[in-house]
Amino acid sequence: MRVNFLSWLLCLVAVAVFGLASCAAQPAGSSASPVIDAQTSSQTSATASPTSSASSNQAVAMTSQNSSQLFPGLPRLEGKATVELVVKGKPIVMEIDGTNAPITAGNFVDLVQRGIYNGSMFHRVIREPQPFVVQGGDPQSRDSSVPQSALGTGSFIDPATTKPRYIPLEIKTTRTDTLVYSKTFADAGIQDLPKLRHTRGAVAMARAPYPDSASAQFYVALADLDFLDGNYAVFGYVTKGMDVVDEIQQGDRITSAKVIAGAENLKK
Repeated sequence: MRVNFLSWLLCLVAVAVFGLASCAAQPAGSSASPVIDAQTSSQTSATASPTSSASSNQAVAMTSQNSSQLFPGLPRLEGKATVELVVKGKPIVMEIDGTNAPITAGNFVDLVQRGIYNGSMFHRVIREPQPFVVQGGDPQSRDSSVPQSALGTGSFIDPATTKPRYIPLEIKTTRTDTLVYSKTFADAGIQDLPKLRHTRGAVAMARAPYPDSASAQFYVALADLDFLDGNYAVFGYVTKGMDVVDEIQQGDRITSAKVIAGAENLKK
């Protein structure tokens, strides 16, 4: 289903109110307001080197192979993997696309293997006034003592560094087949469509306004959301169990998340 103009406006209002953001646990100096627009920041991502594009606020376009040189400390998925989530005893199967989003996909598969999503909650579900997204993956949500009002603010804390791990905004273009990092297409002046689009069933990373602030939270598109294309990083699609996604309610938990194929493509 395509989102018509009225639906687009309604969804935009929903995003302004609810956001697709990890509102806290983000680089210092970035705004905590959950809005759809990426805001510029002079701060460097926690995962970016001081000489990377994130520090100079310039978008970088490169091949998948070269991107590992800019963000050497992050896991990468070289190829594809299949992840199965179980919610209310029912499977949701996702194809995770490291070919077109190697860092974003690698981060997700790594977190699945670490068990970060087991027991985590879908803390945000937006279906009215139009189907929008279900969002989850906040590591805090595994702790029942954390109030629901605080959910949506958590990031993955890397035990190796005891600090949050953030990943850069990563979107591949269609025509040039290059990866653009650290800026939205609009801010980078790119007049192109992303390789991975926000069609129904798309799996993408939630983030704060600062582009390089995604960590663990993700969302699944409940409809075609063209207006998010070029703004948020899609890294896979639900291939089975979209009916299960349609039934998810706020507060439902992921019983288990596991990689059922392609684990060998994860490089750390």
